[in-house]
Amino acid sequence: MRRMTVKGKLTLLITGLMLVLVAAVLAFLVNITSTVVEENAQEQLETTLRANLSEISRAENGLLDLGDGFAFTRSGVYTLIYSESGALLAGQPPLSAPEGLAFGNGVLRTAGGSDAYYVLDFWLPFGWDDGVWVRGLLQVPEAADVVDDLIGIALLLLPLLVVVGGVAAYLLVRSAFRPFDRIAATAGAIGEGRDLSRRIGLPPGGDEITRLATAFDSMFERLERSFEAEKQFTSDASHELRTPTAVILAQCAETRHAETPEQYRQAIAVIERQARKMSDLIGQLLQMTRLDQGTLRASMEEADLSDLVSVICAEQPALPRGITLEADVEPDVRAVFDVTLMSRLLQNLLDNAARYGRDGGHIWVALRRTAEEIRLSVRDDGIGIPADQLERIWQRFYQVDAARSGSAGTGLGLTMVRQIAELHGGRVTVESTEGAGSCFTLHLPPAAP
Repeated sequence: MRRMTVKGKLTLLITGLMLVLVAAVLAFLVNITSTVVEENAQEQLETTLRANLSEISRAENGLLDLGDGFAFTRSGVYTLIYSESGALLAGQPPLSAPEGLAFGNGVLRTAGGSDAYYVLDFWLPFGWDDGVWVRGLLQVPEAADVVDDLIGIALLLLPLLVVVGGVAAYLLVRSAFRPFDRIAATAGAIGEGRDLSRRIGLPPGGDEITRLATAFDSMFERLERSFEAEKQFTSDASHELRTPTAVILAQCAETRHAETPEQYRQAIAVIERQARKMSDLIGQLLQMTRLDQGTLRASMEEADLSDLVSVICAEQPALPRGITLEADVEPDVRAVFDVTLMSRLLQNLLDNAARYGRDGGHIWVALRRTAEEIRLSVRDDGIGIPADQLERIWQRFYQVDAARSGSAGTGLGLTMVRQIAELHGGRVTVESTEGAGSCFTLHLPPAAP
């Protein structure tokens, strides 16, 4: 048996609540109908009787003078005129009217049996000791008849109200659940096609559903970044590890035919170099993947950047090909940064400058602080970078002609430099002239990122 959907349940619930509300309103109307009918009848009796009172006067010959606006019967109200002694002077009472009732000036009361009447008397004086009693009679209305009419109308309108209410409830629920349908459809599309680029994309708003959709979109975005980083890592690792793996396997094959200890040592040395290269490559790939995914948290702290740059430059080992290093560091430049990551950034820039420097060349490191930013630059007088390759140097595994550099790197150093700079809220720029050298500059904000 198919279970009812949430939309169906909510539609039935809203429709049921509407029925309960209509029934409660109907019960309330029935309860107050009799009271309203009685009050209206009593008000009608008093109003009609007072209007007739204003039309009664005594003529000079002693007879009663009834004006043109006087009416013995009006709107169900009977008007009777009695003498002071109780004798009927004018008017015709209804056949079922009660008889022998005492007069009470201005007193509204109910009299009679099955055919009850409202009775209201007024004393109309014509002098000190002369006047007439004016009595109004109105049959008590049957409130049950009005209630029956009300119930009949309600029974006619109730089916229409149920249909209209049900349709309105369904449309309301469907409109409210439309974002959930989009969420489910997007999640289903991602699950079936593994297309993590899909987004729910609800219009901006502050309601709970919009916040939920935004949270889902953020989650899909994080998942997409994680999967893309995983794919990138797998692709990069498989591509870059192919060569050292092939070299290691080739050397292992050659050792089977080695005849002297020297040949063994040479083969083992090659295997060791390639294994270290693989280890360094895997370490850098893992760190870059963690940076991409945001799982590598920067330990930001306020520290002396001048000391860090000076120590790294002073502890550099002998640079290849007779290259010399000079540092011009402004003292007491403090910033908020991760010491380990900032050390890696500067070391990568120094390694890059040394790799592409010329024989007997120079590397200049400078640290300056201005009101707008902190600038750390690493400049060399090496081979430089062709203008058409300036934007490509930030790509993973891209290297300017390694044959010209005299040594080969992993092609990940500058990519990591840009990642670390962005993690600190900064940026890296490059200026280069082919054959004259390059200058990489880190721009950091003076305040905490």
